[in-house]
Amino acid sequence: MIAISTENLTKIFPVTQGFQTLLWPKRSGGVEALRGINLEIERGEIFGLLGPNGGGKTTLLEILATYLLPTSGRAWVNGHDVLREPLPVRRSVGYCPAGSRGFDLRLSGKRNLKFFALLSQLPRMHARDQVEKLWELVGLNAYKDVPIAHYSDGMRKRLALAKTLLTDPPVLLLDEPTQGLDPEASAFWNRFLREQVVGKMGKTILLVTHNLIEAKNTCDRVAILDRGMIVTEGRVNEVLDRREGILGIRNSNG
Repeated sequence: MIAISTENLTKIFPVTQGFQTLLWPKRSGGVEALRGINLEIERGEIFGLLGPNGGGKTTLLEILATYLLPTSGRAWVNGHDVLREPLPVRRSVGYCPAGSRGFDLRLSGKRNLKFFALLSQLPRMHARDQVEKLWELVGLNAYKDVPIAHYSDGMRKRLALAKTLLTDPPVLLLDEPTQGLDPEASAFWNRFLREQVVGKMGKTILLVTHNLIEAKNTCDRVAILDRGMIVTEGRVNEVLDRREGILGIRNSNG
């Protein structure tokens, strides 16, 4: 079964000059962030997106999450068309952007989760149960009453994942979830995704990373995006053996 698919997906951003935005037609240029992306990601798979900065990885995630509209082409998430059925797509997707944005640093992690559960319009009793379950899952019990301002980067990333899982979406879009973490924390995170989020919860993950070790240890298949195009795609070892050391991909957590 296919969880995510795209067909000739393109995205061209307008060129901005001062206060004037010029909406360039495709033939006149503009910034081509995606150039004919074709992908199929199976349910229960961890699929990695690698490549240099500016390659189009985050743009692709934001289109799949309905944050951006494509210029042309089509995309489906969990069987729903991103353009024609945005509401079912949003219910199917948990999007975790790079960084730990959107939290109130003055509140505890648990209070933040409760707020986002209510914001997601979860029934009150279900919201309470979901928060308790996820809080236990991400292992932050000792910090339930601690303001987020005192959390480490790794703790904030665990909290961000819990937030992403609040509505129990079948598909997760994760943008560099281990960015800035030390090797031990990164290893824990990757093991957690494979064993808990995919293995026990049955989620599908589209994972953006610059880290070869993370890709090797976590992903089933990968694609490398460079200047908006997929330059290679396949099983992890095949692709990484061909592309290791180029296109700005790191060999370690450094």
